[in-house]
Amino acid sequence: MSCCGPNRRQALGLLAAAAALPLVHPGPARAHADSPIATDLEVVTITERSAVLTWTTFGADGLPAETDGEVWLGPADGSGLRQVFGDSRPTAYHYAEVTGLEPGRAYRFEARSAGIPAAPALNVATRLPDTPESRGVFTTLVPPPGRLLRTLALSNDIHLGEEVSGIIAAGLPPGLRQEPGLAPYPEVMLTALLDDMHRPDRAVDHLVLAGDLTAEATPEQVRGVHAHLAKWGAPGRDWFAARGNHDRPHVGSDYAECAPYADHHDCWADSFGPRQRLAAHEVGELRLIALDTTQLDGSGGILERPQLDELRDRLTADPDRPTLVFGHHPVTTESGWSNLAGPGFILDAANAAELQSIYRDAPGVFLHHAGHTHRNRRTRPDLPIPVDFLEVAATKEYPGGYTLLRLFEGGYMANFHKTRTEDARRWSSRSRGEYFGLLPEYTLGSTADRNYTVLRDLSGLSRS
Repeated sequence: MSCCGPNRRQALGLLAAAAALPLVHPGPARAHADSPIATDLEVVTITERSAVLTWTTFGADGLPAETDGEVWLGPADGSGLRQVFGDSRPTAYHYAEVTGLEPGRAYRFEARSAGIPAAPALNVATRLPDTPESRGVFTTLVPPPGRLLRTLALSNDIHLGEEVSGIIAAGLPPGLRQEPGLAPYPEVMLTALLDDMHRPDRAVDHLVLAGDLTAEATPEQVRGVHAHLAKWGAPGRDWFAARGNHDRPHVGSDYAECAPYADHHDCWADSFGPRQRLAAHEVGELRLIALDTTQLDGSGGILERPQLDELRDRLTADPDRPTLVFGHHPVTTESGWSNLAGPGFILDAANAAELQSIYRDAPGVFLHHAGHTHRNRRTRPDLPIPVDFLEVAATKEYPGGYTLLRLFEGGYMANFHKTRTEDARRWSSRSRGEYFGLLPEYTLGSTADRNYTVLRDLSGLSRS
C-alpha cells in the first residue's frame, strides 16, 4: 500500500500536526451517571426541503448503547420546538431525515436520545462557532430555478477487498478492522450505496464512480465490484466508472490470468476498459467523460498525451454541450496544498494546467468530480473558468456516502449523503476513529463543501 499514500516521513509529520489540533469545549453531559451519552452530532445534509442528522449513543462503559432517537425543530425566528422525527426502534447509530421544510429558511433544532440532547464530538470540524452543530441552527438551501431534469450520484473509493482501513504508510497510524462476524466493510458500504440508489426518495438516474473501486485490482476484486454494479444497472447507461490508482495494473502471480500491460497485468481492463483511455457517454444532452488519471506505479495522477488530445478534440467539436468530467485524482493547486499528502498526490501540475486550459475553451464543462483524498472539498480552479472542482468523501469509511447531484434548468444542487443501512451506520461510526480519532477533521468537510447550489443555464438538457 506504500504506493498509494504519502511516505513514512510525511505520514508521521502529518499525524503529529493533526494531533496538535485543539479540542474545544467539554464533552457532552449525561443526565445521570447511568444515562447514555449522545454525541457525534452532525448535520450532514441540508437540501431545500430536508435535513439529515446523525449521532451516536454510548453507555457509561463507553460502548455503543441502543436508545430511541428524536429530532425537535422550529423556525429560528419563532419560539419553541416541536417533534418532527421519532424512532422508537433502539439503535446506537442514529440517522434522522427531516422533511417538509421551506427553502431558504433558518431552523433551530435539537436531536435527542433517551431525552438527552445530542452534542457534537470533540472535533473542530463540528465545534467551530459558525457550524450548525454548535449553533443549533441550519438554513435550508434555495434550489435553482426551473424543472428538475436529472439526478446523479457521485461516488468513489470503495476499495473492495480491503481488510484494514486508515493506514497511511508503514503500518501507521494503526488501522481498523471490521468487527468479528460481520461482512467485510467494503461490501457493507457498497451494498448500502446501491441500496440508497434504489430508494425512491433519492430518485437516482445514474451512478458516477470516480475510481478506487478495488483495494488492489485482483481478478476477484475486479469481478466482484463489477458484479455488484451490474446487479444494480447497466454499465454505460445506469452507471459509469473511472479507474483509480488502486485499480492500476499490477505485477505478480496473483494477476497472471489478466490482460498483459507492459510488464504488468491489467485486471481492470478485462471488465472496465484499457488504461489511459477516456470514456465518453451521452445521456440525453448531458455528456459524461471518464478520465483515467492513474500512473502505472504510484499514487499521483497523470494524463498521457493521447488521452489529453482526445479530450481536447471531443470538447472542441462540441464545446457548449453540458459536460461533467470525472477522474480519480483532484486537479487544482488548492487541492494539492490542502490535502494531507501534498501536491504529489494529485494530478501532475503540467497536466492539470493543460486540462484547465482545455476547459477554458469548452464552456459546457460545469463540474469535475474527483476522489482519492477521501474528503468532501470544493477547490478553486487555477484559471478563471466556471468549472466546479469537487472532491467527494470515500464510500468505504467515515463519513461513508456519496454526493447527490440534481440538475435543474437553471443550475444544480450538490448534497452529500451518508449511506443508511444499519451495518453501514455502524461501520461509519467505528471508522471515524481512524487517524487517532482525527478523521472527521479532514474528511467531513464544511457544510458549504457538502451542500450548495450553483446557478447555471442547463436548460439545454432533456429529461429523457
